[in-house]
Amino acid sequence: MSETKVFAVVNGKEITQQDVFAFLNELDPQIAMQFQSPEGIKKIVEELVNQELLYIDAVEKGFDKEETFKTEMKKIEANVLKHYAVNKLLSDISATEGEVINYYNEHKEYFKSPEAVRASHILVKEEGEAKKILNEMDEGLSFEEAASKYSICPSKAKGGDLGEFTRGKMVPEFEEAAFNMNEGEISDPVKTQFGYHIIRVDSKKAEGISKFDEVKSQVTEQVVALKQQERYLDTTAKLKNKYDVKINL
Repeated sequence: MSETKVFAVVNGKEITQQDVFAFLNELDPQIAMQFQSPEGIKKIVEELVNQELLYIDAVEKGFDKEETFKTEMKKIEANVLKHYAVNKLLSDISATEGEVINYYNEHKEYFKSPEAVRASHILVKEEGEAKKILNEMDEGLSFEEAASKYSICPSKAKGGDLGEFTRGKMVPEFEEAAFNMNEGEISDPVKTQFGYHIIRVDSKKAEGISKFDEVKSQVTEQVVALKQQERYLDTTAKLKNKYDVKINL
């Protein structure tokens, strides 16, 4: 294991590379990206030094002995213990293959997959240009070659492939054309706000129920969550009988 780099030492306390990483992990990812540079790391180290100085000064002044601090610490300790107790109560719960399969079979309506289309397109600015491309394709130019050569959409790098999409993902004119075409069909130019599209439908998927293997992980999570909820409620119900509880609403 490589040694952890020490960035600073404050009154004998080392501030290490791991401390910097821990600080970054607590930040919003977009904010953390702003510190992914030598200058950014330096600012974080300076902040950690400042925090350590304030901590040392607070201990020296006896802030940790003040009643207000002790009260706040008790609140924090209570909250941490609550979370720890819940995790301990639920951490060993899992779902068997049989439980997952049974849940899927009994709740298939929860796992509907919407109608979907996989399509490719060639996008150009003018209708006349689109018609010329269609003529070239009639003469033997492949759709992928035409997309790579003429399309102004970034999808040209993949032969115009847009992947699979459901209704509501594309602009209305494009969607209407794609969902009303047959597999393998190539459209006449379709006008949208972006220009003129030549659309090819590569495959279609009718609305239906997702196969078990496609949603197994999702079903497993639901079964585990239900079992956790059941244990949580059963346990708290027993504890209400064990301890004095008065709810005034």
